[in-house]
Amino acid sequence: MRNCKSAMLFRRVLSLEKLRYGCRRFSSLSSNPLIDDSDNLVLVEDKAGSRTAILNRPTSLNAINTSMVARLQKLYKIWEDDPDIRFVALKGGGRAFSAGGDIISLYSLIKEGRLEDGKQFFWTIYSFIYFLGTYLKPHVALLNGITMGGGAGISIPGTFRVATDKTIFATPETLIGFHPDAGASFYLSHLPGYLGEYLAMTGEKLNGAEMLSCGLATHFYPITKLPMVEEQLGNLVSDDPCVIESTLANQGDTVHPDQTSVMHRIRTVDKCFSHDTVEEIIETLEIEAARTNDAWCASTLKRLKEAAPLSLKVSLKSIREGRFQTLDQCLIREYRMSLQGISGQITSDFREGVRAKLVDKDFAPKWDPPSLEHVSEDMVDQYFSSLSAFEPQLDLPTKQREAFT
Repeated sequence: MRNCKSAMLFRRVLSLEKLRYGCRRFSSLSSNPLIDDSDNLVLVEDKAGSRTAILNRPTSLNAINTSMVARLQKLYKIWEDDPDIRFVALKGGGRAFSAGGDIISLYSLIKEGRLEDGKQFFWTIYSFIYFLGTYLKPHVALLNGITMGGGAGISIPGTFRVATDKTIFATPETLIGFHPDAGASFYLSHLPGYLGEYLAMTGEKLNGAEMLSCGLATHFYPITKLPMVEEQLGNLVSDDPCVIESTLANQGDTVHPDQTSVMHRIRTVDKCFSHDTVEEIIETLEIEAARTNDAWCASTLKRLKEAAPLSLKVSLKSIREGRFQTLDQCLIREYRMSLQGISGQITSDFREGVRAKLVDKDFAPKWDPPSLEHVSEDMVDQYFSSLSAFEPQLDLPTKQREAFT
């Protein structure tokens, strides 16, 4: 989304006073499945003038947990303060970049009533996303495979995002009774037209060529070229984004989405997803499907009808608000929403969605409320509010590190 010139913003002068992220104190974490003190969760490759962090939970498709992100935070802070390290890269070990947050472990915590541990999970991840979004050095994310949910959150705010022919992007949270989070309401809302609403509500996938086309990726390579790209980056000793851009562009491929891609249906997406309500969006899709007999309209309607009704309304509102907010404002709001989503105060849709899709795998979630007509405005409004008057807001160092708009 950013070209070389705008990437130079990363070199702006900011206060380098020592910052403490994720400093809120939570309950004992000794038996928290989202906590793993092993440094092996993130491996490090030392290069001539850079460092590469490698997400290292390949058997879990590099699903991110609290410890993994806390280690990234620690490493990135050290590297930001080290003048000999000019830029930072991030990639995933194995066949995925990251499938997102470790929601099965989160589900287990919620079932046990351990809400405080769940809060720390979101606090830690969202704090790191803000840190990455205001990072003082160029950042290159090598999206080598599945890149979903929180995995997109810890990569897209950086300077460069390299997609491949094996990259699969999605924000599928409405299908498990949640909402696109981890900064998704910021970056999805800045996509062309109403593509962000479409992706947020349906959870539909994009491939690498589509990511490049809409701006989620800045460069594209066949997966076979990625080792050569990494070698060239490893030889660089420069903190100039234009030099890194030139290196990435020299070997980059020109690709175009195939004819079945949603990128060739942007006018239809805008026609349907520009409406103010979920009901109007669905009605317009139904009219378009009847008029054109288009299989894409039918499959999109099917996806929407599989999603949790409350999640659809919440996600639409979140993207619409994100379009007029900065990254920090989106993350602070998403933190409130995520706590509501896991608390069960309004609905238990998240627990039910994870159970049906990932635990029991009966693929028959019983959503509550069960239909759009049962979703009240009060429910949606409450989803955007704090759990209580005493619940701390996500504390981000916005005075020291200015967010992008």
